[in-house]
Amino acid sequence: MTEAQEVEPENEVRDRVREALRNVHDPELGINIVDLGLVYGVDISDGTVKVTYTLTTMGCPIGPLIEAEMRQFLEGVEGVDDVETEMVLRPPWTPEMMSEEAKAALGFF
Repeated sequence: MTEAQEVEPENEVRDRVREALRNVHDPELGINIVDLGLVYGVDISDGTVKVTYTLTTMGCPIGPLIEAEMRQFLEGVEGVDDVETEMVLRPPWTPEMMSEEAKAALGFF
């Protein structure tokens, strides 16, 4: 198997994971965590997906809810056998990390 053949399925799983994470919404803002720029990384190794993410503010009380929803939506994704999550505080989240759609929805334009 060539290196390109090995990488392609991982990219497909990563795309499915990011799409599934779009179902996880910040309950206060009503926007998904991907468009908010809260998902910093999606790493995949042997069916284990590790999502590195942050919250809009340090000590945000919705952290456990966000993590539970990430796990819930990722459990059914083809190619995902296990889910690991890691909340990080660096770099700190800023509104500039949001997608153009999220900025527009929140009136940043």
